[in-house]
Amino acid sequence: MTVIHEINTRVWLGELSRRYGRHVTLGEVPEEVWDALVLPGVDTVWLMGVWERSPAGLRIALGDGGLTASFRDALPDLTEADIAGSPYCVRNYVVDPVLGGPEGLAAARVRLAARGTRLLLDHVPNHIAPDHPWLTERPDCLIRGSAQDLARAPAAFLETGGQVFARGRDPYFPPWPDVVQLNAFSEALREATVETLVSIGDQADGVRCDMAMLMMNDIFGKTWGDRAGTAPAEDFWPYVIPRVRARHPGLLFVAEAYWDLEAALQQQGFDHCYDKRLYDRLLHEDAESVRAHLGAGLTYQQGLVRFLENHDEPRVAAVIPQDRARAAAVAVATLPGATLWHEGQFEGRGVRTPVFLSRRPEEPVDEPLRAFYGRLLPAAATVRRGEWRLVTSVGWPDNDTHRHLLAWTWTHADARHLVVVNDSDRPAQARLPLPWDDLRGRVHRLTDLLDGAVYDRDGDELADSGLFVSLPAWGCHVLEW
Repeated sequence: MTVIHEINTRVWLGELSRRYGRHVTLGEVPEEVWDALVLPGVDTVWLMGVWERSPAGLRIALGDGGLTASFRDALPDLTEADIAGSPYCVRNYVVDPVLGGPEGLAAARVRLAARGTRLLLDHVPNHIAPDHPWLTERPDCLIRGSAQDLARAPAAFLETGGQVFARGRDPYFPPWPDVVQLNAFSEALREATVETLVSIGDQADGVRCDMAMLMMNDIFGKTWGDRAGTAPAEDFWPYVIPRVRARHPGLLFVAEAYWDLEAALQQQGFDHCYDKRLYDRLLHEDAESVRAHLGAGLTYQQGLVRFLENHDEPRVAAVIPQDRARAAAVAVATLPGATLWHEGQFEGRGVRTPVFLSRRPEEPVDEPLRAFYGRLLPAAATVRRGEWRLVTSVGWPDNDTHRHLLAWTWTHADARHLVVVNDSDRPAQARLPLPWDDLRGRVHRLTDLLDGAVYDRDGDELADSGLFVSLPAWGCHVLEW
């Protein structure tokens, strides 16, 4: 199953350069660093932000007082040299020379492949930088405006090269000042997107599509109305993805997706879509809401990306207590579907670094947390094989704490595992009925892969009553049978 490790490429290479006392590009990363990056179970490394960033977008960012204040909040000793511009304000889908250019990326891909690991890169389908070549070479790919539009709403339009274009946006927020809106209904854009993604597929093994749902016909039509023209009969992604896969059959497509559109995007061709709903429920709701979410069909769940952090979300160490964060991590690590880990999450970083920055503040390493993840990642790689099944806990008339427990099994021909998570701030007990029909007549030894504890349990009792579990607040078991 797919396990992705997201790396902020500029920040990472900057820290390596300071560590080794020389400028380190993607082609010059030491072998021991690649070894450290490819952690147990990780089969995909997402090098976030490798493409050429826009000088025009950078100038806009530097002139935005609110934005630069947020940079200083994250990095108190900020200098202008630390502001690289947004990796989602792409001037060209060519690897930035400061990172090593296309040759450096190709070398990095070889290093990852030697470790059995795929390379994932970004694509931004909804918008481009104001100095992207398409503004002059392919203006039919963009949403246009008029001089009257510019005069009426200068924050929503911009003029360049004597033409007026709409600034990029989604339907729920004001326009983004540093990007220009692409037209999902345009045949020219669809063809250009296929070309771009084929080019990315020449350089990588997968692509993460930023805000993928914005390009769906119904969403795009509601956002742009008549400006977009007539909606094509075929939706955007069903047009694009098969044409890309004709050239790159194995290219992994991952969608950043919100608004409960994950299933629709899976049906339109994506391998995996962000599971923001699970993120919200693990961090802010209770076990019953998580359990309801996990009751969805298995095919749908296998197409989700489970995460607690990414570059758009706050660091989990900063938003929930450590015990709750660990329980949530056990859940996302052992559920079906893809898992996304964010570099720095394992060390307990608390500062979310804005993607515009090429440097982040120094923070102390949380060694107990790093040790916890050092046990969890190999445990999860061991567990997630075979058939997954949600387990319904059973309580007693005078003790309903079982409802706070989340539990599931993984059953393989040569392995059985049971995961139990107390998703609450109080102790919980339950009986867990098990899906295995050959338990009787012998003693079973259960080993917890998180702490090494060993439990011997009578098979007849397990078959008749289920496994009794008692966990402290936010406690977990990852039990190997």
